[in-house]
Amino acid sequence: MGAKTSPEEPLPVRSVLQMVAQWIGKLGTIWVEGQITELTARGGTVFMTLRDPVANVSARVTCARNVYEASLPRPVDGARVVVHVKADFWVNRGSFAFTALEIRPVGVGELLARLERLRQVLAAEGLFNTDRKRRLPFLPGTVGLICGRDSAAERDVLENARRRWPAVRFKVEAVAVQGSFAVAEVTEALRKLDADREVDVIIVTRGGGSLEDLLPFSDESLVREVAACRTPVVSAIGHEQDSPLLDLVADLRASTPTDAAKKVVPDVGEQLTLVHQLRDRGRRVVGGRLDRELHWLQAVRSRPSLSDPVRELDRRAEQVDALRDRARRCLTGSLDRSSDGLGHLRARLVALSPAATLERGYAIVQRPSGEVVRRAADLAPGAPLTLRLPDDRVSVIVTEPGL
Repeated sequence: MGAKTSPEEPLPVRSVLQMVAQWIGKLGTIWVEGQITELTARGGTVFMTLRDPVANVSARVTCARNVYEASLPRPVDGARVVVHVKADFWVNRGSFAFTALEIRPVGVGELLARLERLRQVLAAEGLFNTDRKRRLPFLPGTVGLICGRDSAAERDVLENARRRWPAVRFKVEAVAVQGSFAVAEVTEALRKLDADREVDVIIVTRGGGSLEDLLPFSDESLVREVAACRTPVVSAIGHEQDSPLLDLVADLRASTPTDAAKKVVPDVGEQLTLVHQLRDRGRRVVGGRLDRELHWLQAVRSRPSLSDPVRELDRRAEQVDALRDRARRCLTGSLDRSSDGLGHLRARLVALSPAATLERGYAIVQRPSGEVVRRAADLAPGAPLTLRLPDDRVSVIVTEPGL
């Protein structure tokens, strides 16, 4: 609970500092991880600064020389350690520092175990999935480059890229690529280039180094920042055997800075050769097609129907005339045969007609109604009849039928 003060009843400095010392004393002993810098020894005491591995935060640490020498191997500047400390606050000077009770160097095996646990967590979140990786542009207009200041990696990328495509442009962000400031500076450069609409692809690169040197590129905050970028990111950290977590989250991994330049920028010579090959292939394809069409056209033109169309018309006209004459002959013959048959039929009908019978001396007996009388027994006395002769008709009356 805070002390009650007012402008009329302030606390003296000594009382405030004593309260701060009491609060800090309640922290007890704790284990702290960091990177050693500014290591010096004076008499029986060793002084050092312990920096946070990620943030730009540090604290002073003092320890007895025997505590420092008990740690094997002995820590040096840049070493990553875990320190068992007690927080101290000196009231007389108003300063804060840690007193080291034990120092343990962080070994490679422990670092690798921590990286593996982080890798599994990020992989479970899907940050390393291949379906979220984006394709690089074929010919980037501007390439963003994050690298160390005046580093060999920067020269390798620039020289090889411009040798392959002289017109390529770069926006270079020089940052710390190892140490406690690396994560913050690389993250800030990444955000700056990702927000630049002219930048089509971003390369993050540095040369080889120890596992400790490359730790900033396995930092969780940096990995998540790369995953959130809208611009494709290429990781070119260290050499072929190096594999920081940045390689897994990046859209493309390059084994070296030179390899990054080759994968991001196309080779103008190779592209010109490819253009020539495609052009020659196109010419052969088009030329072959034209030759086939020309041969087909020549074959069509050599056909009689096209080479001498009038002759074909004459031949067709002759066929029409022949068919017409044939039709006429067929029709005339059919008409003649039908006429002969009709004459024969007419002659037969004339020979069988009643008129012809009358001409031979016969007569036809009919009642007034026109009914022909065929038997004398059918006649009644006094019945009127008509006798039809070849040239005339005679009316008669029956007197005695059957005589």
